[in-house]
Amino acid sequence: MWYIWLIATGIFFIFEIFTSGFLIFWLGIGALLAMLTSFITDDLAIQCIVFVISSAALIPLTKPLVNKYINSKTVKTNAYSIIEKKGIVTIEINPTEATGQIKVNGEIWSAKSENEKIIPVGTEVKVLNIDGVKAVVQELI
Repeated sequence: MWYIWLIATGIFFIFEIFTSGFLIFWLGIGALLAMLTSFITDDLAIQCIVFVISSAALIPLTKPLVNKYINSKTVKTNAYSIIEKKGIVTIEINPTEATGQIKVNGEIWSAKSENEKIIPVGTEVKVLNIDGVKAVVQELI
């Protein structure tokens, strides 16, 4: 029966490659532990119990730990990297004409005002969010 658990382990690990939740991996570890149990006993019920208990225990015990390390190393890139950054208005932000640009980190971005105010050229602003392709900004005082 060990070979069935080995095949199940391989299937779980292959499926984990195509998912991003790091959940199916623990089912693979449970199947691996059930395979090791099959070397000790031929009782399928005991092997299934080992699989279910180990998988059910590993998921809640290790998922928070994994999330802590995965999320802590996530780097914001592209448009979201400018949120909370300061910039300078290079073309007046005018909500009625839907115009406006800012310069943040040496890059030019289309921008709009958070509160629908006109913001003149040269004003320092803070990027609050990204709305479509425009940076939503607030004038710094």
